[in-house]
Amino acid sequence: MTQAVTSLPAMPRHVAVIMDGNGRWAEKRGIPKLAGHNAGMLAMKEIIKRADIIGVKYLTVYAFSTENWKRSKEEVGGIFNLLVKYVASELAELHENQVKVRILGDYTEIPDAAVKSIEKALDTTKDNQGLQFNIALNYGGRREILQAVKEISSQVAAGTLKVDTITEETISRYLYTGEENDNLPDPDLIIRTSGEERLSNFLLWQSAYSELAFTDSLWPDFTPEEFEHIVRAFAGRKRRFGGR
Repeated sequence: MTQAVTSLPAMPRHVAVIMDGNGRWAEKRGIPKLAGHNAGMLAMKEIIKRADIIGVKYLTVYAFSTENWKRSKEEVGGIFNLLVKYVASELAELHENQVKVRILGDYTEIPDAAVKSIEKALDTTKDNQGLQFNIALNYGGRREILQAVKEISSQVAAGTLKVDTITEETISRYLYTGEENDNLPDPDLIIRTSGEERLSNFLLWQSAYSELAFTDSLWPDFTPEEFEHIVRAFAGRKRRFGGR
């Protein structure tokens, strides 16, 4: 039985995860990279369940970056086929458990079958009141900020926004995590698997005061128990947000 951690004083509301290491996991086993991505999908399913059980309100996963298009067509196509498979097999359970699916990024650029699956998940779960599961898909932090700047500039040019009224909150509203996603709170904790220790263009604006946790576990080997252990460790950190 999993012990709930909702009573901890510093329980993170929003946990973001850079799911790294699927390819290396597969290479170590001498199997195709797509098998690694499939194993990663199964790991993600279990992390969603554990996040919901322990009381995380928002879980964001870095599923496909704007840079991932540089990978082989076979791998990219396989990733999106797995996304379609995941929605088909898991949507009913996600909906039953009141999980609300949201997307960060421009998913309209991905293959049509994946777009249809995403839109089905968004529509089916839009009124759910449980864990909000955000999938960063065709997402890039710099691109997100650039688009926000362009939109704000357009408002200024149209005379509907004055330069001297622009604040940090203004910029936040125009990000993927802003008004289109009900002003998602900044991540309290960002976890990266596979031993790499960088953000890789993920939530650059939103991570200004996020706590960071790194693990050597490759993503398919990242267990719900390790996830919960990291969340518990977060509860012992003192967050000062620049103060004392």
